[in-house]
Amino acid sequence: MKKTFLFIALASIGLFTACGPREIPATGDVDVQVFNQTPVCFNPEVYPGSYNAPGADSIYHLVNGRIILKKITLPDYKRNVDVKLRVTVASNGDRWDKSGSCFILPNQSGINLLTIAKAENQFPAIDSTLLENMIGIVPGDDYLPTVELMRFMTPFGVGHYSSDDDSLSHRRKPVYIDHWEDCVKWEQDITDLYSLFEDGAYVGIFIDTWTTEGYVASMEIEVEESKNAYDPLTKQHVQPLINTVYYVGQPYPDIFARKDVNVEFDIPENASNVRLKYIVTGHGGHSRGDEFVKKQNIVSVDGNVVLDFIPWRADCASFRRFNPSTGVWLRKRLASYISPKGYAEKEVEEPIASSDLSRSNWCPGSDVMPEEVELTDLKPGKHTLTVSIPEAQEMVGNEMNHWLVSAYLVWDE
Repeated sequence: MKKTFLFIALASIGLFTACGPREIPATGDVDVQVFNQTPVCFNPEVYPGSYNAPGADSIYHLVNGRIILKKITLPDYKRNVDVKLRVTVASNGDRWDKSGSCFILPNQSGINLLTIAKAENQFPAIDSTLLENMIGIVPGDDYLPTVELMRFMTPFGVGHYSSDDDSLSHRRKPVYIDHWEDCVKWEQDITDLYSLFEDGAYVGIFIDTWTTEGYVASMEIEVEESKNAYDPLTKQHVQPLINTVYYVGQPYPDIFARKDVNVEFDIPENASNVRLKYIVTGHGGHSRGDEFVKKQNIVSVDGNVVLDFIPWRADCASFRRFNPSTGVWLRKRLASYISPKGYAEKEVEEPIASSDLSRSNWCPGSDVMPEEVELTDLKPGKHTLTVSIPEAQEMVGNEMNHWLVSAYLVWDE
């Protein structure tokens, strides 16, 4: 009796036919070019105000051009997929390193960056005693934070200053670099975020530039469908939790210098394989600030620490070929070298570039990979995420200490 019932149940949901498992029709691979050499800049004359209607290319330019946004639709896949995101950036005249964010607006959020830029909505009111004036960083009434597809950092002037004839960069090239690169490219797997694209979604790029020249950016999404005809799509849910990137008129987030940030969330009964994705970079404060000093990050769920680490990159010198306009200093040191009589030593001066210096989880020209934590013991019901950066520093004068933190949950349904 039980076997008969199980067969009927499986057949009723279409997993079996009279001859066994049902073959799932193929939809096909796709490659979507979202942006192609699109300007990202601060140019109030060309892009006045927070909102500029899209042109023939269907691209919105928000906040005076510092955000580009476009609605795209991916196919409705029935088989499992692998989704890759590729982003390319080159300077169009901005010679500085800037924080950048490739993002998607959650469809289930009635209030988002676009409706705010169009002055149709405002960020939900917050409890100022808990979140100070940090509007839009956590969920609120009819609002979910923007989800980052990729965090990245622009290099110093790649592309615009990459010519060997450029007087700014020609003499700054170290001997171990054959040539300056024309652009920087990043690729990340965003398969876990495929459900956010269902029924169409707005995707965009933000760069924290304040120059009229800015950058040019390209964005490509590639979807590769499973070749297994019996590999049904795993239904997943993405739950945005926090995002402190200052996309649309939000203040610099130095709140972590004064308090922890708590975010409440619910886990439904049918959730399984729950994972936390955490993206973080430290910025500002000059040589003594949160950009250049190691700081502990502690992430807890219901008071239990699930992630405790120091976000840090010590390989920034490997990105030197992307940074033609970085500042360069000379540093004396004792060097060993081969002389006619064998090894000898002498004091030399050699260049050290600003882009070579280690930083809080980023380098000029790098993307930032999310930290992933499996929350296998998380039960259905209400929970609280806590982000703590115990030694974070406040913004004082032009020391712009702040932490860009974003996090979301992914689970199978």
